[in-house]
Amino acid sequence: MKTIGLIGGTGWVSTAAYYSLLNEKVNQRLGGMQFARCIIYSVNFGELMELKGDAEAMTAYLRKTAEQLVGAGAECLMLGANTLHMFADQLASTLPVPLIHIARATAAAIRQKGMQKVGLLGTRQTMEKHFYKSILKKEGIEVLIPGEEEREMIDQAILGEFFKEVFSDATRKKFLDVIENLKIRGAEGIVLGCTEIPLLLKQEHCDLPLFNTTELHVEAAVDFALGS
Repeated sequence: MKTIGLIGGTGWVSTAAYYSLLNEKVNQRLGGMQFARCIIYSVNFGELMELKGDAEAMTAYLRKTAEQLVGAGAECLMLGANTLHMFADQLASTLPVPLIHIARATAAAIRQKGMQKVGLLGTRQTMEKHFYKSILKKEGIEVLIPGEEEREMIDQAILGEFFKEVFSDATRKKFLDVIENLKIRGAEGIVLGCTEIPLLLKQEHCDLPLFNTTELHVEAAVDFALGS
């Protein structure tokens, strides 16, 4: 089994979910008392926020963190947030180990379902920039994003509530209203493109298929670690 390195803390709530899922998925495959070999570097999210808008400084920060994980024995790396993947290509090009990309894992799952049009929920950057959507589009998947006011609501909920472990019925209702609008526009499924959103929305809440990017990311990392 290879050792998985995870850059977490973006935010810490979903990092806890990553740790649980990594161990659960390994144990499901190997049984007994077998669990994941993993190293987690949980960053101070406040430090990252101070670098917001400075892509060069952010990339350098993540590279230094990645190097520490590799130095500690990580044989592959994960960025524990969809939004951080805007720096994935620059980071991967300098790493001596593979970087497991969350959007590529998500695209593979959508293809497996035979879907051609999905809605994308996440931070403003994930919804509005091209780094994430372009990977899905290369696989022939059309991506729909919510309207301006809906994007603002989602972004504020992620930063103001989810990162502080606040998950309310009222916010869930707002998200489900957004999903209904995406469904009307033709979405066949919904990408939960922020690793905190699966802690708010479960499949039982929604009649459209939900793509839990945290779980899909973990599955891809476990595939690598176990040589699947």
